[in-house]
Amino acid sequence: MKITKITTAIALLFLIGTMTIVSCKKKTEETNTTTTTDDEQNTANDNNVSENTASDIEAIGAQASENSVLTTYRSAGEAQVGGIDIAPCATVIPAGGGLKTFTVDFGTTGCTGADGRTRTGKLIYDYSGSTNNAIFYRNPGFKLNISSANYVVDGYTVNISNKTISNVTSTNIPTGVNPGTNLTWSIAANISIIKPNSGGTIAWTCNRTKELINTADSTCYRGQNKAIVWSRAKVKLNGTASGTNAKGESYSATATDLIRDFQCAPDPLKPHRHPFVSGTINYVPAGRAARLINYGSGTCDFNAVVTINGKDYNVTLP
Repeated sequence: MKITKITTAIALLFLIGTMTIVSCKKKTEETNTTTTTDDEQNTANDNNVSENTASDIEAIGAQASENSVLTTYRSAGEAQVGGIDIAPCATVIPAGGGLKTFTVDFGTTGCTGADGRTRTGKLIYDYSGSTNNAIFYRNPGFKLNISSANYVVDGYTVNISNKTISNVTSTNIPTGVNPGTNLTWSIAANISIIKPNSGGTIAWTCNRTKELINTADSTCYRGQNKAIVWSRAKVKLNGTASGTNAKGESYSATATDLIRDFQCAPDPLKPHRHPFVSGTINYVPAGRAARLINYGSGTCDFNAVVTINGKDYNVTLP
């Protein structure tokens, strides 16, 4: 099969660039007719923007819940990454007064984290709906409801209609370091993302499961009495999503064994930009053939392959 290299940008933690694919035409000599190759990528690109935006919002809440600071998105006072000055980043603010809420405030002037993303605004996390006296992300029964206030990432305005994360791990999980089962969460989200420069609005909903696949690693999961070490984590996502891209075109998407390795950081100047290293997302745009995004088999890089109608396109992630 012929492989056509292209340059594109699918944003991973939060946001994006555009995916540009060279359009080509094939002329049939016998009939002297011309057919256009289906290589449109806007739908898959906009879904990927939402995928990574939602994933990072959830990761921010997980870290703040476990540690009261952001361990990979950087907290106030940590001001250098790879020798490059970074603006003091988000502050985690508990509500106090016995209320089970906390706010992650990125300020109004622009907070650049170690993933290279610049954020402003606030994310508000409410865990008052938790059961079994769960107070941390790692606890079975822990439930986060998330809302946003003027939250903007790299110029993309993110509005959360609903986003809920629930720890659905068995309540009988042992308290020791190796519980014999992986921690698991269910995720439901309904968000919209307004692209900069009048680029349109993306609508995205999802139902996913998230699994900490290295729960047995004692350098990552240290039992129910200690915080998860997120810089050592490996998580797996499965489930469905749907929505409309910025052009108003609808699509559905299915993630299969999509793995994000928080020890993988291909760009040394962005030590907390962690790409997906394996698994697939099958995009089905309305009226078009499916686009299969294959993130590889575990290599720590920004590469993937998009397959449309049996034709492969090499993808370079930013």
